[in-house]
Amino acid sequence: MSVENGVPAGQLGVAWRKSRASNPSGSCVEIAGLPDGEIAVRNSRYPSGPALIYTRAEIAAFLAGAKAGEFDDLA
Repeated sequence: MSVENGVPAGQLGVAWRKSRASNPSGSCVEIAGLPDGEIAVRNSRYPSGPALIYTRAEIAAFLAGAKAGEFDDLA
């Protein structure tokens, strides 16, 4: 199944998870692995809203940048 950005997250039929560091107000980003190896991302406040789809390489690059502090100025 080919999945594109903007697909309704509720239609993906995957198990979503969020970080243990998420805040209690429900403002969370959730992720799910897709059968083809890509990663889906959604806003937990809008579980049926659009999902963004990333390759594993894109997620790895983002996480490496976040761990290295490249986005600290945005916090």
